[in-house]
Amino acid sequence: MRVAVPKEIESGERRVAIIPETVKRLIKKGVEVSVESGAGEGSCFRNGEYEEAGAVIEPSAEALLAATDVIVKIQRPAPVELLKIREGTTIISLLYPMVNQDLVQTLASRKITAIAVDSIPRTTLAQMMDVLSSQATISGYYAVIMAAYALPKFFPMLMTAAGTIAPAKVLILGAGVAGLQAIATARRLGATVEAFDTRKVVRQQVESLGARFVEVDMAEDAQTSSGYAKELSDEYKRRQAELLHRHIAKSDVCITTALIPGQRAPILITEEMVQAMRPGSVIVDLAAEQGGNCALTEPGNETVKHGVTVIGRLNLPSRLAVHASQMYSRNMEKLLLHLTDKDGGLKLNLQEEITQGCVITMGGEVVQPKVKELLARKGESHAS
Repeated sequence: MRVAVPKEIESGERRVAIIPETVKRLIKKGVEVSVESGAGEGSCFRNGEYEEAGAVIEPSAEALLAATDVIVKIQRPAPVELLKIREGTTIISLLYPMVNQDLVQTLASRKITAIAVDSIPRTTLAQMMDVLSSQATISGYYAVIMAAYALPKFFPMLMTAAGTIAPAKVLILGAGVAGLQAIATARRLGATVEAFDTRKVVRQQVESLGARFVEVDMAEDAQTSSGYAKELSDEYKRRQAELLHRHIAKSDVCITTALIPGQRAPILITEEMVQAMRPGSVIVDLAAEQGGNCALTEPGNETVKHGVTVIGRLNLPSRLAVHASQMYSRNMEKLLLHLTDKDGGLKLNLQEEITQGCVITMGGEVVQPKVKELLARKGESHAS
């Protein structure tokens, strides 16, 4: 099997899908690896390091993609990249197929096998392939670093000759991977931390990191069988808004991480809540790429609204490109080896749970059950 690693072309993307240490291990398993010249520069990996690991350096994307079996990327393929990919090739990358339905249909029509790393099931067996978790860890950490930089206050409590400085108060909305990492990082910096999540099962994790768990006094829970959050009742949302308004008003920093797969991010912070915060407070919206959890978030920008800094920066993992690439690459190594037979060839068994979950198109058809169902419903609505 020949694996190709192209240079990412999306603006601001500094990560690379496979790093030299992974190249070395893949080659030992019988996999050939080619890398586009300069692919690792944004994450501080030189061409020479790839060559020392055993990879072939190709001078251009055209040369790289002309004779490869599998392409491994970070971002979904852009139209200009699709033109260079030949029929029968397999592409492994972030795809978000539930929201990029046109791309899915294009990949199927081109007979390209598409593997969406964002659709890998959240199971014990798949943990080491879980790209979303590894990159969310980086986002949660970096969100706190950005907040500490923007906040005109110390994070830790200080005992000084000028008196005692109280620690910053940080509120984390959403206690998934990003939220838990944000809690841990804020605590390391000395802040007092509260965390809210609709999934009551995360209370123990939140408290184990030294944060106080904030919850709505209502029996309803919001966890799906896959571990993600789901939509809640109107009454729960009303009580949630009242609770959050009180806690947000007392916070110096609020970091939001709430996402619902395949949907726009829920609005948790209204303009009225922002107005209730003290001037100089900071909101970091990690859901900005899906529209944002704050009503005033401008995706891609940092703004000041009602005296509050609202940070909606995109693609935070790319800002820590070295470790983001390292973690993504290790995820890819485990996935590739899972999908490879003993002779180093690609094997896609659609009856196996991980493969069934992440293989979106194959043989000119959409094969992932949920995506297939979504496209069928879309076709029926257009027909009617």
